[in-house]
Amino acid sequence: MGSTDVLSRTVQRTHDALADELEVLRTQFGPPGEHEELDGPHRGYPPIDEFVTTASRHLHAVNEVLLPSARKELPDGKELTHHYLDSMKVLEVVLSHVKAHEYGSVYEKRIAWPSVWSEVGTALEALRAREEELAERLTDRLDDGDVDALVERLDEAEPGEPSRPHPYLPHHGFMGSIARGVAKRTDRAWDHAEGRPLTWPSRGKKKRPGLMGQYLMGDPRFDPDKPEDKST
Repeated sequence: MGSTDVLSRTVQRTHDALADELEVLRTQFGPPGEHEELDGPHRGYPPIDEFVTTASRHLHAVNEVLLPSARKELPDGKELTHHYLDSMKVLEVVLSHVKAHEYGSVYEKRIAWPSVWSEVGTALEALRAREEELAERLTDRLDDGDVDALVERLDEAEPGEPSRPHPYLPHHGFMGSIARGVAKRTDRAWDHAEGRPLTWPSRGKKKRPGLMGQYLMGDPRFDPDKPEDKST
């Protein structure tokens, strides 16, 4: 049983950042008539593209890293991952509508931007609840070292994941792995064709808390391999 909440904090930090980005989009790019460039065909709008990319990469990374561990380690892992994938696909569908709306799809014209962002917010909140449950259950089940390893794998996986939502591709098993690999290459090609950055600025490396920080968070851990500093 793990005694650290590093996985839960990682999930919360990511979703807090996504919620903040969504609020910016609601405020700056929501009211009709204020941004005419969003009302017709164009080559994308960076803040929207960045939000969709960040959310998509996180979803795919959770699917690749956390869900297999949940299926393997948790007694009801199959049920939990099934519910997560359902919520994930709902958000992917909504994010697909965001991209279609952004690029001037005639089928999206009747839907106002505030309604689009509202749907994104609802889907994102539902997924966050599923993800936080997964993080808590895995933390309760695994040793601290295994939890730390999951967090590191999650951080390493995100930058290379598909940059777009793919709700109708297989999401797990052998076919899911194949589909994700194809999506990565396809998305990179489209990013290049659309003139989008191939990588987004990093949120910064997540620093481990120092001894005082660990004490305040009730999460003290010491590195037995680190030599004691005897300098005065």
